[in-house]
Amino acid sequence: MSANPPPSSKAIWYEGLWKNNAALVQLLGLCPLLAVTTTAMAGLGLGIATLLVVTASSIVVSLIRNWVPQDVRIPVFILIIASFVTIVELLVAAWLHDLYRTLGLFLPLIVTNCAILARAEAFASRQPVAPAALDGLATGAGFAAVLVVLGAMRELLGRGTLLDGADQLFGDIAANWTIELVDGDLFLLAILPPGAFIGLAVLLALKNRIEDR
Repeated sequence: MSANPPPSSKAIWYEGLWKNNAALVQLLGLCPLLAVTTTAMAGLGLGIATLLVVTASSIVVSLIRNWVPQDVRIPVFILIIASFVTIVELLVAAWLHDLYRTLGLFLPLIVTNCAILARAEAFASRQPVAPAALDGLATGAGFAAVLVVLGAMRELLGRGTLLDGADQLFGDIAANWTIELVDGDLFLLAILPPGAFIGLAVLLALKNRIEDR
């Protein structure tokens, strides 16, 4: 496949984190984004898993880009992504089982996240390994950041807490990390499905407002 000159590292990070953010600009992967973000830690867990998958798949796609026939590249890319999703799912199930139960079906559904396939097709299949790996990191980090921010917003407004369930991700050392700002539930709509759509709309409006200014 023909390769374009790789962009600078700064440009790659700017694209992944802000200008072309998978969640706030491309609006991809919204199903897990909206369903999982009832807490910041659940969002962080899924965000890290997605980051690992998109980075690893971008590296492999870049490595084999000159050997994959043009006609079958999409099925090959999907197979690569599915393989890494399975690896991550098995690792989470084995070592972070409580988090695995929290994320549930949305962990294997990472394979359907169009943002990962889009980066494999649009960038990794046309660039050397180093820029492809950096692009995977930037794309995954941008998606994870939205997951964490949205999860923190909903958790704070709905439950009056932050970092609830941190032990699911960091182990017993994080058992006392929960910050309880208010005793009892606050705004229950925030942790219900409509609250996810409202929260995402607020983030989109905030991003557009920042760019307008």
